[in-house]
Amino acid sequence: MVSSRILVAPSILSADFSRMGEEIKKIEQSGGDWVHVDVMDGCFVPNITFGPKMVEDIRKYTSLPFDVHLMTVNPDQLIERFADAGADYITFHLEAVTHAHRTVMQIQGTGKKVGVSIVPSTPAFMLQELLSELDLVLVMTVNPGFGGQKLIPSCLEKVCYLNQLRQERGYRYLIAVDGGINQFTAPQAIQAGANVLVLGSAFFLSPDPKAEIAAVKGTKFV
Repeated sequence: MVSSRILVAPSILSADFSRMGEEIKKIEQSGGDWVHVDVMDGCFVPNITFGPKMVEDIRKYTSLPFDVHLMTVNPDQLIERFADAGADYITFHLEAVTHAHRTVMQIQGTGKKVGVSIVPSTPAFMLQELLSELDLVLVMTVNPGFGGQKLIPSCLEKVCYLNQLRQERGYRYLIAVDGGINQFTAPQAIQAGANVLVLGSAFFLSPDPKAEIAAVKGTKFV
């Protein structure tokens, strides 16, 4: 049975990289539930962020779960290193691999929780053969690579679909949404069935990050 509790996972893609320890503390002090770590290689997406050392270095600042989101080609080559660095969830992109089930098993072999993500152009039914093995499905609601974009509303139809399958078949996975999520768009995502809301600029650029998280968690359905 999947909990109905809404989790907020601020993405450090939008943090001040020169003050990362403080930014991690801000997530914890503001009521964040997870830390979302966007790993970008400049190939799968047109941006470059950071590697396992960043995860290792910031791990000591919090006990919050880390969801390491591999927006990379050849994610299989990175799984062991991020597992060792302190990831709790390791999420790879369906579009980046040929043998997705093998990648799922590799993550399971590290003892970490398994997530799979899809970009806006990938239909949710492409995940069907994997869903029984997953702990997390991450639906990108913007085209990945940069923060500050607006949510693509049609992507929430995938959340509805995944939520329906989860209920019908008793699957355990959480559904996360990432891209354009804030206190105004969160109600739509929650109503569609999302459990985990990834906040980027809405959190780190907010004059009151604690109030932003409280508004997202306490928001009424529209």
